[in-house]
Amino acid sequence: MAAGAYLRGGVYLGSNCIVGPSCEVKSSFMLGGSKLAHFNFVGDSLIGENVNIEAGAIIANYRNELDGADIKVRYADNVIEIGVNKFGALVGDGCKIGANAVIAPGALLRPNAHVPRLGLIDQFAYD
Repeated sequence: MAAGAYLRGGVYLGSNCIVGPSCEVKSSFMLGGSKLAHFNFVGDSLIGENVNIEAGAIIANYRNELDGADIKVRYADNVIEIGVNKFGALVGDGCKIGANAVIAPGALLRPNAHVPRLGLIDQFAYD
């Protein structure tokens, strides 16, 4: 835990996790060996083992553009209704998320996925 890091709403950090300066983690699980560089937000998410999230990347947890509509997750050809309006992402083991990337609510990143710097991952187009 670096200076200025902020954990709220119940956070689980596995062994050897790093939460860098000015990061905010809200109601999330970070499994062992995962790292947040600095100036990150992770909300209502599950971060797998050995995930690296570079500076400024955001895992959003609320669909502001849809007035807080309930979050949905797309998996293969299925749409899963989560039943809540605040839910971040499911990030698989070994993922690498580049600086200033945005992961939209309900995103599912398979293990070892790479998100480029300034990338946007939004796997669901709402009606």
